[in-house]
Amino acid sequence: MEFQMKKEVGFYTELPFGKLEVAGQEEYGFRPYQLLVSSVAVCSGGVLRQILEKMRLKVSDIHINADFERNEAIANRIEKIHIHFKITGKDLKKEKLEKAMVLTKKNCSMVQSVIGSIDVKETFEIISES
Repeated sequence: MEFQMKKEVGFYTELPFGKLEVAGQEEYGFRPYQLLVSSVAVCSGGVLRQILEKMRLKVSDIHINADFERNEAIANRIEKIHIHFKITGKDLKKEKLEKAMVLTKKNCSMVQSVIGSIDVKETFEIISES
C-alpha cells in the first residue's frame, strides 16, 4: 500500500474499492484506531460467517458490536477489544456456535495478528427465527 499526504491533514490511498482517507482528526478521514477495531471485528465476522455456512447452519443475519478500551497513559493504546455477535437464524444450538467461535478466533488473521498485544474477547447471543 502506498499513502500520499493530504493538503489539510492526514493521508490517503487509492484502492480497487475506492479512496481511503486516514487522519488523526475525524473530520478529515477514518481515524487509525477505528480502522484497527473495524479490521478485527469484521475479519472475525467474515470468518464466523464462512464457518457457519460450512456447518450448514441456517443463519440469516450477523450483527457485530465492537467495544474497546484504550490506555491514555500509553499513547492511547488499544488494550482490549470485545466483539459481540448477535446471530439470527433457525434452530441454532449454543454448543455448535461455541465451537464456531473457537474456530473463528483461531482462523481470523486480524485477531491472530494482535494476540499478545491486545486482549480480544468474543461473545455471542442467539436470536431465534420462527
